[in-house]
Amino acid sequence: MTSTAQAPQSGARTAHPEHLGHVIFIAAAAAMGGFLFGYDSSVINGAVEAIRDRYDVGSAALAQVIAIALIGCAIGAATAGRIADRIGRIRCMQIAAVLFTVSAVGSALPFALWDLAFWRVIGGFAIGMASVIGPAYIAEVAPPAYRGRLGSFQQAAIVVGIAISQLVNWGLLNAAGGDQRGKLMGLEAWQVMLGVMVVPAVLYGMLSFAIPESPRFLLSVGKRERAREILAEVEGKGTDLDARVAEIEHAMKSEDKSSFKDLLGGSFFFKPIVWIGIGLSVFQQFVGINVAFYYSSTLWQSVGVDPSDSFFYSFTTSIINIVGTVIAMIFVDRVGRKPLALIGSVGMVVGLALEAWAFSYHLVDGKLPSTQGWVALIAAHLFVLFFALSWGVVVWVFLGEMFPNKIRAAALGVAASAQWIANWAITASFPSLADWNLSGTYVIYTVCAALSIPFVLKFVKETKGKSLEEMG
Repeated sequence: MTSTAQAPQSGARTAHPEHLGHVIFIAAAAAMGGFLFGYDSSVINGAVEAIRDRYDVGSAALAQVIAIALIGCAIGAATAGRIADRIGRIRCMQIAAVLFTVSAVGSALPFALWDLAFWRVIGGFAIGMASVIGPAYIAEVAPPAYRGRLGSFQQAAIVVGIAISQLVNWGLLNAAGGDQRGKLMGLEAWQVMLGVMVVPAVLYGMLSFAIPESPRFLLSVGKRERAREILAEVEGKGTDLDARVAEIEHAMKSEDKSSFKDLLGGSFFFKPIVWIGIGLSVFQQFVGINVAFYYSSTLWQSVGVDPSDSFFYSFTTSIINIVGTVIAMIFVDRVGRKPLALIGSVGMVVGLALEAWAFSYHLVDGKLPSTQGWVALIAAHLFVLFFALSWGVVVWVFLGEMFPNKIRAAALGVAASAQWIANWAITASFPSLADWNLSGTYVIYTVCAALSIPFVLKFVKETKGKSLEEMG
């Protein structure tokens, strides 16, 4: 229970930092975890067929190896909030950087299928941590006037990571003569694809030493002066720093460190706001977005596209993903989070429905008919565009903003964990569903996109322009 006394007014909502470039650097460095999240998540796209061939596994077993990293993601997301509250946001980033590095080396040098799966779980744990700590840290450090745009750095970094992984995969595939198992630097091409992640992982670790700890964490452990110094860095002269510190302390007063127990309440186990966060996370995944990034090369090859072209289309899709994300970054603070989510849902319904229609046609000589093939390709890019300019960004912004201070870290951990479980469900089920009925699979994703519209209209509240202390 918090005090009912009014907190001092600091002017933080309208203050602008004198050194915006410095604030942008801080947010970008923290979002490097998002880059690794995107890179590690999608780099496997270039290795799927090689792993199938090298270890002679069927679709179901292969899907489990691809999806098992998501179990690590769920565990990492569920525990990152507590780790961050105990040892700090920066230390949490550094642990994730070490895990990313170890995973990259292990995945590049597996001696058996179970060994590869193990290293993918370790990488998944790092992804899960990065998925929580990035948006939470940026939301806590960013000035309120810029928080939406800076918060969207996380998703921007994710989509750039996806694009770079596909570009690197395409380049390495060509260097290996178009063979995923061709020799490069004494290894097979797919092993090099997985090992290259060492470079951004080490960079992430180095950047974590160049950015300050969250002022809210510092205040929670009694480091008031250091918190004040950092607030001066990021919020500027328009802010009354003493009042700002008092404002944050007021919001934190009588609060314990966030824990799972704090999330309980209401009619259905969790508090309603936690269920809304879980709903946002689940809908973000149930539209099938990660099929486009984990299986796109295999998907296009299954309907007759040449392997090299399928890798290229995976790259063009990731470029569209970046374009959509930039659109969202421009409009998230102008239009608001909720309108963008609704626009995106409508666009995704159209794109997914067109894909379902195109895939309903029988293959002719191993390929979709020309018209349906082009519709499928254009609709896939349309779907990714509308996802990127809406749910791809606004869900992360919402999750960083929507919870009261008392439960933010723990609630964000639960919501992100639910997101990874939903991601696992889609990733693990897609090969079997596609074997059953590829068009029917896309009908399911279309229905989920349609259901997200009433969910947003009824349950989700706009967070645009509010300080984090107003969420309680």
